[in-house]
Amino acid sequence: MTVNGEALDYRIDPATPLLWALREESNLTGTKYGCDDRRCRACTVIIDGQAVRSCAVTVGQLEGAQVTTIEGLSADGTHPVQKAWMEVDVPQCGYCQAGQMMSASALLATKPQPTDKDIDSAMFGNLCRCGTYLRIRQAIHRAAQLASARPGATGGGAGRARE
Repeated sequence: MTVNGEALDYRIDPATPLLWALREESNLTGTKYGCDDRRCRACTVIIDGQAVRSCAVTVGQLEGAQVTTIEGLSADGTHPVQKAWMEVDVPQCGYCQAGQMMSASALLATKPQPTDKDIDSAMFGNLCRCGTYLRIRQAIHRAAQLASARPGATGGGAGRARE
């Protein structure tokens, strides 16, 4: 698989969840472990253009896949979603925010100007203990504005679902 543009060949049990391969083998700790129940989406990454819970997919299922983690959006924080999150001051505790941002990025790749309904649908299930849902929606709208002003900016591409 390719992770954040780098070809990787994990030499681990193929039944290992991607979440643990990313965190333990690649030291990509931005992808968070949240609930151990596939419900909170704190561990969301983009796989072949789709927002996917990394706890719900194994490395053995990902041969040839393109994976983007929060670290892969941009190293310098210039991705429209990252910029919008900072401008709107979304995070409180911040724990869920990587998953939120990855879901938002995947949404914007397929719907560059999402409606509130589009956002609510795409973000459904991304839990935030601090309740910053309105700021998250506001930041997604802001990211859409920033992306439209930046030629070539996308949220992560389109692809097939893996969940």
